[in-house]
Amino acid sequence: MTDVPFADYAEKFETIRMRREDGILEMTLHTDGGPLRWSRKPHRELEQAFLDVGRDRENHVIILTGTGDEFSGPAPSVEDNLKTHNQSTEEWGELGWESKHLLFNMLAIDAPMIAAINGPALRHAELPVMCDIVLATETVAFQDSAHFVGGLVPGDGMHVVFPLLMGYNRGRYFLLTGQKIGAEEAKDVGLVNEIVPADQLLPRAWEHARNIMKMPELNRRYTRLLITEVLRRQMNELLPYGLALEGLALVK
Repeated sequence: MTDVPFADYAEKFETIRMRREDGILEMTLHTDGGPLRWSRKPHRELEQAFLDVGRDRENHVIILTGTGDEFSGPAPSVEDNLKTHNQSTEEWGELGWESKHLLFNMLAIDAPMIAAINGPALRHAELPVMCDIVLATETVAFQDSAHFVGGLVPGDGMHVVFPLLMGYNRGRYFLLTGQKIGAEEAKDVGLVNEIVPADQLLPRAWEHARNIMKMPELNRRYTRLLITEVLRRQMNELLPYGLALEGLALVK
């Protein structure tokens, strides 16, 4: 039984286009039809979208992708970033709650997830690499532009995801230096599984999705739960702590 019908949320979000075919849901991030410009709106909408997607049992495989030549951006200036995050305790309490559930709701989706990264992911780069299969074009780059080098503590999941996926030393270097990692290096360090030409990115994602769909439903769902358990446990343990420290360095 479907808890949240697709029609209830398919066109609800201004920064996420959705289409579903044969149980495969494609989520395309955008801002006014172009590459996603990160702000509070997509942050808020993705938290709700992941919740809705996870509660709709007709979603069997998820493809997460972007629009145009970027997945997410832009890299902010330190001044603008600190100004945006200059918040009261109450304001940070709300944003921290949203930040926690953004990642918890994504990890609660029990359908396999495929990232089709169409270009640089300079904001919230943890989201695509948290998917189970990660495809990238040659133009892809990853950077944590908004946290340590942007004046903030990287406590909203970056501190969990990148050291876990890249290795502890590489992950700490990545966060502390604002390192920008291109597609080939990202594949070498384990962030990306395949690098494909831009015009083959979504067809390759759909090919993987259709292959996954050949498996029995409970095999798909239980495998997703099993292979994300380590990440889920680390998030449960370290995400609230990271958000608390990030907030302590910000609130006035």
